[in-house]
Amino acid sequence: MKFGVHSFIWTADFSPADFGLLPRIKDNGFDGVELPLFDPRAYPAAEIRKGFEDNGLECTFSVVIPEGMSLLAADAGVRRKTEDYLEACIRTVAEAGGKLIVGPMYSPVGYMTGARRTDDEWRRAVESYQKLAPVLESCGVTMALEPLNRFETYFINTAADMARLCDEVGSPRVGILLDTFHANIEEKCVASAYRTAGRHLKHVHTCENDRGTPGSGHVPWMEVFAALRELRYDGWLTIESFGFSLGGISAAASIWRDLAPSPDDIAFEGVKFLKKHMG
Repeated sequence: MKFGVHSFIWTADFSPADFGLLPRIKDNGFDGVELPLFDPRAYPAAEIRKGFEDNGLECTFSVVIPEGMSLLAADAGVRRKTEDYLEACIRTVAEAGGKLIVGPMYSPVGYMTGARRTDDEWRRAVESYQKLAPVLESCGVTMALEPLNRFETYFINTAADMARLCDEVGSPRVGILLDTFHANIEEKCVASAYRTAGRHLKHVHTCENDRGTPGSGHVPWMEVFAALRELRYDGWLTIESFGFSLGGISAAASIWRDLAPSPDDIAFEGVKFLKKHMG
């Protein structure tokens, strides 16, 4: 089991200027940091790789689809542009020393059509991930796709639907990220969602129901931990939360109040809780 934390707790866009955070993160019990990847072509991958190696930490990477792109689009040119973007992200992750790229990598967060997904949208997504699978394999990178809650996407909200998508894609390099925050909204039973993800589960975001400190709210943690043990899951447990005043990032995550005495508390008290029960 590895314990991670998202850099969004401290900064909107982690860069080598933020390496001073890494010793403190390591000293508080984390094995790695999840980093956002917005622009793969301008990313300082070599510097990131060295900085993390120097501090004895690993890194995973989270990616969202930019506005104007989508794997669901009827326009083949838009889909190709999105596939090219994701391919560049995958290659940049490998260059930076990462082995895992995660997130809702199908359409922009918050994009809605006002209707349910269509069979054509589903087919287009499956075909795009099948095209990306050889790139993932050649780079030694795994992709974990994230179901989001109904207020952030209409495409996939549940573990069952994401597992079906992964079955159809048919690549061991394409799996699932399940986030307790989203599952707490969408699943009938949060723990059962992890069992449903099953062999496709590649990454776990351990987030409280209000995105505050894990263990401080009503997520059924003991049931979730029991399900992970049953699955013999040994990947990342990553705390994904957001600083209280990070401008657009805080707004995008609807952080309108302080969720704990400080953002540090979410990370450093949260990892104590996770290690107590899953360490």
